[in-house]
Amino acid sequence: MFKLVGVINYIVVIFLNAFTDLGHKIIIQNTIFKVYDGDMQIVLTAIVNALVLLPFILVFSPSGFLADKFAKNSILKHSSAFAVFITLGITYSYYNGYFLLAFSMTFLLALQSAIYGPAKYGYIKELVGTKYISSGNAAIQATTTVAILGGIIFYTVLFEGMYSPELVNESEILKAIAPIGWLLVISSIIEWYLASKLPNKMLKPSAKRFQANKYLRGEYLLKNLKAVTRKSEVFEAIIALSLFWSISQVVLAIFGEYAKSELGITNTIFVQGVMALAGVGIVIGSILAAKLSKESINMGLTAVGSVGITLLVFFIPFVKSMPIMAFMFTLFGVFSGFLMVPLNARIQILSSRIHLGTVLAGNNFIQNIFMVSFLILTTIFAYYGMNSEVLFYLMGMVGVYLSYKLVILYFVDTFWSVMRSVSILRHRYNYIGLENIPSKGAVLLISNHVSWLDWIIIQLSIARHINFMMDKDIYEWRGFNYFFKKGDVIPLSPRASKDAFKEASQRLQDKKVVCIFPEGQISKSAELGKFYSGYELIDKSYDGVIVPVFIDGMFGSSFSKYKEQDLKKVFLKRRIVNVYFGKSVSKETKADEMREIINKMKEKYETK
Repeated sequence: MFKLVGVINYIVVIFLNAFTDLGHKIIIQNTIFKVYDGDMQIVLTAIVNALVLLPFILVFSPSGFLADKFAKNSILKHSSAFAVFITLGITYSYYNGYFLLAFSMTFLLALQSAIYGPAKYGYIKELVGTKYISSGNAAIQATTTVAILGGIIFYTVLFEGMYSPELVNESEILKAIAPIGWLLVISSIIEWYLASKLPNKMLKPSAKRFQANKYLRGEYLLKNLKAVTRKSEVFEAIIALSLFWSISQVVLAIFGEYAKSELGITNTIFVQGVMALAGVGIVIGSILAAKLSKESINMGLTAVGSVGITLLVFFIPFVKSMPIMAFMFTLFGVFSGFLMVPLNARIQILSSRIHLGTVLAGNNFIQNIFMVSFLILTTIFAYYGMNSEVLFYLMGMVGVYLSYKLVILYFVDTFWSVMRSVSILRHRYNYIGLENIPSKGAVLLISNHVSWLDWIIIQLSIARHINFMMDKDIYEWRGFNYFFKKGDVIPLSPRASKDAFKEASQRLQDKKVVCIFPEGQISKSAELGKFYSGYELIDKSYDGVIVPVFIDGMFGSSFSKYKEQDLKKVFLKRRIVNVYFGKSVSKETKADEMREIINKMKEKYETK
């Protein structure tokens, strides 16, 4: 992906944009931290965060229109130029000690980002294509997070280095740290220069026209919201992201006051540093999410991430140690990466190119409506005396709701995500011949059977959901039956096998993927067992193919029926498992012939 023209440039532009925006916000927040205490600190911090979010609500329609109308690289270039003038104004306010002006210019800097946002995310799909959509989102998420992390630490260290306890009000503090403003200006100039070098990926100009009167009457708002809600899968992902960001905003808004009042921390480097570690976690989580989404977008990670975030938010009020708090914020970031990368990728992949800018602007609009609403509630609660500890518990309850919704939405994906996470701790999988599996149409997979994990191993390699055939006695295991039903497993009983194969026929007619282990049981030797002919009962009229599969490397494992003699020694070693997908064969292929085909696959790959 990084070899594609413009990718490196684009990543640096994204980094500088977030780094500059965060720099000014941190200076204002640190000034508030030094001057105010208690409820007023929470209120002013929440207002600063709200000023950052409001522009995304106000320019929802114009920013989406611009991203769909004009080349996205052009929007990035002009927005970056706008940032140069804004940072010059911010620097002027620092030197003159105009706190209210500097405070309000947070809004202008955020306005530039709001116009920039839909083009920034829409450009990912144009620049890297659908092949690298998860990796592209992970790279941008990681870059943005590193920029935020770097901005927090860099500007906080500079702030503390120039700050003196003798400075008693906002004006004096701003004058003391005023030279920092020039760093904001320089970053914006470099960003503008690099943005002007980005390649134009727009296929053809848009004929759209923007009418101000329609914008003022709210007609564009209603129309664009329809575009956002047209696909329920996209809208559900947007709502999930909105709830996540709302929780995050409130946690960040109240942590400073909690650290000061409950932990006795008054140095902004420690407070901002701990929160910045969430950024380190997001980088790690985003990279892991990309690795776990190589074959397809791993939506199951979203529920895993949400559950992790919820537990951490509940535990924060019980922790009185900053090192433990630092570790928890890092984990918070890891789980955030699990949640954000798949949801953002899903929104982009399901949105049409024509309306992508509008959908992404709508994503920003809805997320920021949620975040501003939560921050307003936080401000009201704090104003009336509700302390930070209670606010953490409230955010934990929101996390419980989010986790419940994501588990329901992506139940099967969540199951497979957990299985993938557990299995890769013990095994390293290599998949060969995946190109032999069609992305559409019916597919019947015929595989050897060497372990209890074979079904998991095969499913992890394929984006499409597989309908497995399973012994009915196992299918009816108490506690597991619910999951098997949710996973569309087909129960197979020797006494009623025709019904099972009839059901398999129907699913193939519906163009689904069905997998059968014709040996009927896990092999007790290294050789292929007898292949039963039951699958030959499947109606051959379906529009699809049969693909033979050979799993190599699981025989002798702790999940097979034959165990290695020194199992303890083997257990400590990560097992390499190769899975081979052969070229499609005739639907008329008999069981003995299929066994011979898979046996030859085994011999072919074992001699390599």
